[in-house]
Amino acid sequence: MAISPDPDNVQQRLRKTRIGQDLLARIQEQDGAMALWQGAMRQPVVIEMNADFPGGSGAARLVVLGEYLREVAVEADSLGTLATALVAQASAVAQPASKEALFGPDDRLDIAKSAYTGTYLFGELTAATIARLSEARVAAGGGMAAPVYKIWADHPIERCVFQSVRTTKCDAGRAAFAAWGEGIVWAVADTGIDGAHPHFATHGTLKLPGGLRHVDFTQTWPTDAAAEAAALQDTDGHGTHVAGIVAGETPFDPAAPAAIAREVLDGNGDPQPVTDHASVALTGMAPRARLLSLKVLQTGRSGAVSTLLAAIGYIQTQNDNGRNLRIHGVNMSLGYLFNPEWYAAGASPLCVEVDRLVRSGVMVVVAAGNGGYGSGVTYVGGRERMVLGGTINDPGNAALALTVGSTHREKPHTYGVSYFSAKGPTADGRAKPDLVAPGERIVSCALGGGFREDSGTSMAAPHVSGAAAAFLSVRGEFVGQPERLKSILTQSATDLGRRPDFQGGGLIYLWRAVHSVLSWRCPGMPLPSLGSASIARRVGRRRRA
Repeated sequence: MAISPDPDNVQQRLRKTRIGQDLLARIQEQDGAMALWQGAMRQPVVIEMNADFPGGSGAARLVVLGEYLREVAVEADSLGTLATALVAQASAVAQPASKEALFGPDDRLDIAKSAYTGTYLFGELTAATIARLSEARVAAGGGMAAPVYKIWADHPIERCVFQSVRTTKCDAGRAAFAAWGEGIVWAVADTGIDGAHPHFATHGTLKLPGGLRHVDFTQTWPTDAAAEAAALQDTDGHGTHVAGIVAGETPFDPAAPAAIAREVLDGNGDPQPVTDHASVALTGMAPRARLLSLKVLQTGRSGAVSTLLAAIGYIQTQNDNGRNLRIHGVNMSLGYLFNPEWYAAGASPLCVEVDRLVRSGVMVVVAAGNGGYGSGVTYVGGRERMVLGGTINDPGNAALALTVGSTHREKPHTYGVSYFSAKGPTADGRAKPDLVAPGERIVSCALGGGFREDSGTSMAAPHVSGAAAAFLSVRGEFVGQPERLKSILTQSATDLGRRPDFQGGGLIYLWRAVHSVLSWRCPGMPLPSLGSASIARRVGRRRRA
């Protein structure tokens, strides 16, 4: 297999290969690429199985894993229940020892993580093994077939409340429609959630119904109980902050108001810590929703796409692939920079699985990313600061994801879209982001039981997750219809008067979203029953309210 030597040759970049351009580029960038290709240095990979293999991608995965088990020693006792069962199935189809080896002693497959999906294998392989796998054909269905569809690089992913409740009109949604999030389960794929924080104790936010359990996917755990306990530990704080925006509540206590850690700039422009105290209750967007912690990052800058794919696979399994929805949505305030030379926008393994999850009935809310402002070289050679378009992160490029940019916490009409918020369109010309929500200086939970401010599209996305959970709690007929819900939320949003590639449909507006589909008279509210045309006219008049 030849490595493309010319990065400027478009035809070579678009050439069909079973090794992703992202992985080829990573190998090529390393010093002495051809020597490494023959050496033992491992590359983290995502192996996508061939759906056209006889028996489907599941059968192809068992064949490849069977080869690995035949050639590399595995301690099955420490893999956990799911992985142990997968090992038993793969061992049964392993080929005789006389067959030419595909794997070498330096290769490693993460069987425990792979067990959560039905289409992928994750691991670290040498370049020589990657080459063999890309060309491998095995006896199947009366002929020879390729079990591997594509081998991708496993990219690292990074993490990308009281006043903002009013900005999103979630408080109006509670007052008018009792949109508290009752009965809705929302997953948070992040650095974990601090299970000891009192914000989540008020309404039992982390107590899951129906046998659901929190899971830490960042390492292999011997038991389900150990994986669940680890998912409710957060040493970074990002996941806990995100979770507090979605759900939970800290009632206001005038005798002991909640402490809020902030930073202000002194006369020299250096940040200085300041502690304020809350004057109102601190609530998430959907205070009574239940949160499922899916720990996919050990720290804010330490994670992998494969780990997030495993978490998506877990959601699919718990929902019986859409047949029994127990997890209604997931928040992903994380991602990685997208390079269109690797694959078409929205066609990465992560985006494909996000779209598949949405089609199974789960709402997926994703942060757009924070790369919307930077610098570039002008025609005359000077370097200037500028707004950067086409900067949406993966998985925000997924067509069916609800991708969220950031706006000001209290004055979105005045300040518009945050300068750092990633801008559209996608590399293939689709409109993104879909919405904006408050993402600047957002107050939410901190480690140790307190509260702190943080900024970014990571904070904007959970506002929309919470608003969606609150909506579903009172308009249950839209449970399992995330594409319709996305349409409702975007069409009922408030126009901030900014370009669509900055603001998408505009600022999330929960009260209007619920009211736009109102077909019954809410107890205690003497509202007339509105026809769709009347609703459209009234919503149109309020778009700049």
